[in-house]
Amino acid sequence: MKFTLSWLRDHLETEAPLETLLDALTDLGHEVEEVEDPAKKLGAFRICRVIEAKQHPDADRLRVCRVATWPNGPDGAMEEVQVVCGAPNARTGLVGVFAPVGAYVPGTDLLLKPGSIRGVESMGMLCSERELELSDEHNGIIDLPEDAPVGLRFIDYKGLNDPMIYIKVTPNRPDALGVRGIARDLAARGLGKLKPLVIAAIAGKAPAGIKVTIAEELKAKKAPIFAGRVIRGVKNGPSPEWLQARLKAIGLRPISALVDITNFFTFDLNRPLHVFDADVVKGDLTVRFAREGEELLALDGKTYALKPEMMVIADDNGPESLAGVMGGEHSGCTEGTVNVFLESAYWDPITIAATGRALKINSDARYRFERGIDPTFTLEGLDAATRMVLDLCGGEPSDLVIDGAIPDVARAYRFDAGRVGKLVGLEISEDEQRNTLTALGFTFDGDMVTPPGWRPDVLGEADLVEEVARVKSLSDLEGKPMPRQKPGVPAPVLTPVQTRERTTRRTLASLGYNECITYSFIDQKSAEAFGGGQDAVKIENPISSEMTHMRPDLLPGLLAAAARNQARGFMDLALFEVGPVFSGGEPGEQQVIATGLLIGHSAPRDPWGSRRPVDIFDARADAEAVLAAIGAPARVQITRKVAAWWHPGRSGNIALGPNTLATFGELHPRVLREAGIKGAAVAFTVILPAIPQPKAKTTSRPALAISDLQAVERDFAFVVDTSVEALTLVNAALGADKVLIETVRVFDQFTGEKAEAQMGPGKKSIALSVRLQPGDKTLTDKDIEAVSAKIVEKVSKASGGALRG
Repeated sequence: MKFTLSWLRDHLETEAPLETLLDALTDLGHEVEEVEDPAKKLGAFRICRVIEAKQHPDADRLRVCRVATWPNGPDGAMEEVQVVCGAPNARTGLVGVFAPVGAYVPGTDLLLKPGSIRGVESMGMLCSERELELSDEHNGIIDLPEDAPVGLRFIDYKGLNDPMIYIKVTPNRPDALGVRGIARDLAARGLGKLKPLVIAAIAGKAPAGIKVTIAEELKAKKAPIFAGRVIRGVKNGPSPEWLQARLKAIGLRPISALVDITNFFTFDLNRPLHVFDADVVKGDLTVRFAREGEELLALDGKTYALKPEMMVIADDNGPESLAGVMGGEHSGCTEGTVNVFLESAYWDPITIAATGRALKINSDARYRFERGIDPTFTLEGLDAATRMVLDLCGGEPSDLVIDGAIPDVARAYRFDAGRVGKLVGLEISEDEQRNTLTALGFTFDGDMVTPPGWRPDVLGEADLVEEVARVKSLSDLEGKPMPRQKPGVPAPVLTPVQTRERTTRRTLASLGYNECITYSFIDQKSAEAFGGGQDAVKIENPISSEMTHMRPDLLPGLLAAAARNQARGFMDLALFEVGPVFSGGEPGEQQVIATGLLIGHSAPRDPWGSRRPVDIFDARADAEAVLAAIGAPARVQITRKVAAWWHPGRSGNIALGPNTLATFGELHPRVLREAGIKGAAVAFTVILPAIPQPKAKTTSRPALAISDLQAVERDFAFVVDTSVEALTLVNAALGADKVLIETVRVFDQFTGEKAEAQMGPGKKSIALSVRLQPGDKTLTDKDIEAVSAKIVEKVSKASGGALRG
């Protein structure tokens, strides 16, 4: 929304300086985007008089001028400077415009400095209109009347000191799309007094001769009222200078008096209007839906194909205007127009927005109608525009013709002065609140408040609070600490489940993974590949054909993200996601899991050979790190029964008995091929709800338990069948003495033909290192031998093997 300071003062009686008004506008919610202040651009240019102009001693086309600039001293004597000027009209006695040294000349992009031209000093410049960017005239310097006051700023003399203000209007404030609405806000803030708006009703002097009709299917909502009158005998010439200046200042091109008047009221009172050449209109005017195949040559010179859901104003020839959006060229006013039909109507905002968007027409009328103008001002706006047409163009008004009725937009809400403090935190007296709302146009009936017709955005009691707080200024808010519900240290806010999810994210990020956030719905084919795709998880209204089912696993989204990255040249990837997966459509048939995906190599290339492909052990180590971070038991089992999308020989489950905590391993080559992944990929999934919560619920860490007694390590090598897993031996050894045995780890494995040659067919050797940590006394040889014997017994019984000789 653009307007000038003088335009604002037509509605607002104020002496507030420009900067104060600008700050208030932004504070009121109308953010100031731009200000074009002529004083900053042309404020240095003053009216001067050439006391003497004589020929330059060394140039035929130059004159040396003695110039009186402005009064200097108590006696009113003029300060004189010497200027070398090449303008053909430079002469003694000329009254012109002077730019002093240090001034910036916008027309030539020049900062004036003291100079010497052909050996003669020159201290400033006598300016042409082009140098001040007033026009393209540069054949001579500006020649003002003899009585122009010397020393006065040129912009003040010519009335150019009128700053243009451009504010950003939010979509919920259509009233601010008129200068009067902006003035009303500033008056409510206390920066002036809103001038009364007096609009006298226009008495018709003859029948209109043109009837108006609204189609029955439009009257209820889409076009509640359509009114107008014929004005006969107008003279449509150029609009007066003040009106042209207003329109030029906000970037509009003056066209003719009739058109300029409608543009003026669009910006002045937020009342879009339209004028038809009444002599061109054939028959009566009807508001109806467009018919299939109809077209309209609009005022922008383009022909638009209309659709049946678009509203038009039509005569017997067809559409003459696109209702609320743009008029037609056929019935547009020209210099030869003598009889006009001036219309004012109210249109449904949604229909106008849909029409403008479909035809890609952006007009000032559409911009306002689709945001909602004041329907109660329909007839008053028509009278105000009629009065200006009569004043500027003459003519005789007809009787008013109207169809429909002004829609009832009255609504009332209870006023509660105490809600401002509760909702906003500002302490404002009830009298001040009532005065604020009254200044904004709201009316009171006891404790009930009725918003004005120009405020369609006020739809509840909270909106009344917003208006009071906005005018008071939210910058007055002071930060205050919220009161504690209970004394002392506050209790934790996050639930154990939320804490576990946060810990999982932080652990995976610290391991070098990048977090992904993917959609919870995928296509049916991908869902079926990961055990889903049932009708129970099908979405009734999917946003696309590729998002029809809730995801059964996080891997489809991570694989799709990895494929996109590989397509862009990123081959080494570590991605993870923590989110819900769905096994059914009921509320309990979902759970939160964490999934990590590794593709490519574990490190960049370097001279030391650190780079290697990621493998199943990387996935297992990261899965165990997550389990350890969120408090999973240390002693678990590894099982082989995995889902179909895992590699059957290179994957496993980490479990507590029948309860699976996590799955790790390589993904099946078929799954990778369908996902478009290049190379092998390993992954892991941690099922967060399956991990038991710790029995000791405390926010602090347990006490550190260490022993000052010497630990003892013993090594054991067992001969077992090649089908026996090393974990079987480790778990058996740990169970030999749960108190004394601290750790058991595999440090060697002897397999292959050489092993079978020494130990027999189908045999291998697994070596374990067992660490014994006493807690109360130093271990004797007898104690160590007893534990060692128990370890051999447990391992032999669990694995069917024997101690290697």
